Amino acid sequence: MDQAARGAAALTAGNYDEAIKEYTGAIASNSSAVDYYIKRSTAYQRTSKYQDALADAELAVVLAHKRAKRELIKDSQLRRAIALFFVERYADAQFVLGLVKKLDEKEKTLAIWSMKVEAKLKGLEEGDERGVLAAKEIPEVELPVASSAKVMSKAEGKKPVVEAEKKPVVPTPANKIKHDWYQDNEKVVFSLLAKGVPKDKASVEIEKDSLSISFPILDSSDYSYSLDPFFAEIDASSSSFRITPTKIEVTLKKAQPGVKWKALEGDAPLPSSTSPDTNNKSTIPSHVLTDKTNDSPPAYPTSSRKGAKNWDKLAEDLTAKKPKKDGEAGEGDEVADDGLDEFEGDETTRFFKQLYKGASAEQQRAMMKSYQESGGTVLSTDWSNVGSRTVVPEPPDGMEARKYGT
Repeated sequence: MDQAARGAAALTAGNYDEAIKEYTGAIASNSSAVDYYIKRSTAYQRTSKYQDALADAELAVVLAHKRAKRELIKDSQLRRAIALFFVERYADAQFVLGLVKKLDEKEKTLAIWSMKVEAKLKGLEEGDERGVLAAKEIPEVELPVASSAKVMSKAEGKKPVVEAEKKPVVPTPANKIKHDWYQDNEKVVFSLLAKGVPKDKASVEIEKDSLSISFPILDSSDYSYSLDPFFAEIDASSSSFRITPTKIEVTLKKAQPGVKWKALEGDAPLPSSTSPDTNNKSTIPSHVLTDKTNDSPPAYPTSSRKGAKNWDKLAEDLTAKKPKKDGEAGEGDEVADDGLDEFEGDETTRFFKQLYKGASAEQQRAMMKSYQESGGTVLSTDWSNVGSRTVVPEPPDGMEARKYGT
């Protein structure tokens, strides 16, 4: 079994680290195989290495266009859209999904991912960079350099020795330098996308509330980038950075794990972590908190003979914890929850779990109402569309909804 086959087997079995290792070896032997990059991108995504997943997907898109194969282009663009979603570039993800639709309107996961992206875009505030379109149909990436071989004579009885051609890295001009970032519960990862940064002359200063980067470049005396203040405080002593040939990557350890950053920067200086805390609670910046009201749920119109349904209560019941059974963990027992439930089952099942879990209360009501009233043929997250009417079944082409007796 060759490396690509072992990588495919590992990916199917959920051994994602092993899949990455095998596909990396396969790519070293054949650096133009589009499918290898698509599969390794999938494995990177499943291990939460979202930037690596995006890099592989974009390489796949460029290689697929060079081969001019429609199916490969569609598959690589779909994988790219998914990677863009996970790095929270929602406008770019929506744009790329539009390209996938032009290539294949019947792609089975297209509608699901489109709903997911649309829901994220609706929740963004005006000016949020996650809603700004920056992607192009064919990404601007540097393809792997093909290797050249020194072929020895047959009389020597040895295999050809392959030497990789090294191509010098051209520094990115100041007006072409971009940045990207993503986060999880523990950290924020910021990337300054600049090629050819001299490691010995670059300066990266990480403080609890700010970041400063500077280095010399060709088209000007010096390039500087700063973030001040951060959206929330970080632990500078546990944060780090690394300089690669293509970028500067800074890992910022969150001082308060679980705080969701809505942007890299906040709109006011962060409070001092040494200030007294009279309520014995953790200090959370004011711009992270949101006000919530506890209004009574409204009654919604319905044609049901049993009267109006409280869709708020139904959504709450479905998301509530199941009662404990004999042999299950009791109060005080720790139950592993690594946040990977979305990856269990097939691709569609994983996505629906993730979509419902991440939806707002109103979107959950819309999903439950539309799905139940339509007999499982309609799923909508738009309460303004389905809340005031009975959702009729919409069976697939060539089928009809069955009417049951009462």
